[in-house]
Amino acid sequence: MPDLVMLFVLGGMLVVMYFVMIRPQRKQEKEQNEMRNNLAVGDEITTIGGIIGKIVSIKEETCVIETSHERTKIRILKSAVSRVDVKADDAE
Repeated sequence: MPDLVMLFVLGGMLVVMYFVMIRPQRKQEKEQNEMRNNLAVGDEITTIGGIIGKIVSIKEETCVIETSHERTKIRILKSAVSRVDVKADDAE
């Protein structure tokens, strides 16, 4: 009988850990991937490294951003995009 109780307690802890830790992390990863797949030319973004720029062109895994008034261009991976500050549709 004590072994059965210990098994239920352990199972309960695993279920709680799933709902507290694993499920929210998966949801956040899904939202990040969706945001990166919906990038468009003209979006103003911030990279993981803190670089702010405007997307000039997009390829499969990379994009080119313009970072300053001198029109400095940097090629970055889509996975380096942290957030979209201003969508191209909103900027117009």
